[in-house]
Amino acid sequence: MSFNTPLFLCGPLRSPKQMLEHQEYGGHSSIHDDAMAEKLGFRAGPIEGPTHFSLFPPLLEKLWGKAWFERGCFSAHYQNMVVEGEETRAFVELPAEGATRTRAWAEKADGTPVLDASASLGPNHGPTLLEGRMSLLRPTEGLLILEDLRVGMTGAADEPVRMEANQHMGALYPFSLKDKLAAITEPSPWYIDDAASPWGRAIIPLEMVSVLAEYTSRSAGFPVKGPAVGLFADQEIRMIDGPLFVGEDYLIRREIVALSESKRTESYWVRTHIFDAAGKVLKAQMLLNHASLKHSYAGYAERA
Repeated sequence: MSFNTPLFLCGPLRSPKQMLEHQEYGGHSSIHDDAMAEKLGFRAGPIEGPTHFSLFPPLLEKLWGKAWFERGCFSAHYQNMVVEGEETRAFVELPAEGATRTRAWAEKADGTPVLDASASLGPNHGPTLLEGRMSLLRPTEGLLILEDLRVGMTGAADEPVRMEANQHMGALYPFSLKDKLAAITEPSPWYIDDAASPWGRAIIPLEMVSVLAEYTSRSAGFPVKGPAVGLFADQEIRMIDGPLFVGEDYLIRREIVALSESKRTESYWVRTHIFDAAGKVLKAQMLLNHASLKHSYAGYAERA
């Protein structure tokens, strides 16, 4: 080998679209609403983090082919918010021949980091980026918004879910898959055409796996105090027996796997298990750090 120089794949600049400006939860608007974002000290409602996941499948398919859609894992820490009108692009470091793990990241056009991530091909992923971050979490002291949560707490019941092409995904996601595909940064016939898909079925895009996993999240009944405004701080989507298909029935089970806090947030980390409709075969998992902004909870400073 002549050089030991890291090389990477780079996608084109893209302009992601804001689709959560009308999102509601807990009886109030979300951080994706411009007025709410400005009230909390942000310049505008940010684009939802998983939107940026769509930048990466073209690069990861280049590395690992269709196997990445079956056994791939994308594990990301969100760094800076993106608002509509800003451009972003994806980068993936070229792994050594035969390697099944690499670094990935996204930047704005001016180089501002958007997210840092690991991408890997299972079943032997090795430590993902978020597993490494979780291993460094410190014990919490005096949580207020999340004081009734415990590690190991599970959802109240199994949650049946599916995603049809024209299905409105509710107050949390006020659009359909068809709406998303009209705006997605990286379109693919695999998302819309059964005949074009290598699996004979249209597949759910990586970013929309997040929507499927969160669609029934209120049913879990986790006793989070409110109202308080939340955001996604870390997120990992892992295919185990993928991909997931449009119009297929699945069953979701949830578990709180960590609690943490920072100067500005209290967080609960939920691992969502996506099974087949019978609840027997594990198809995919999502790890999500739900962060609640302390200053959005009335009287936090006085009550903490």
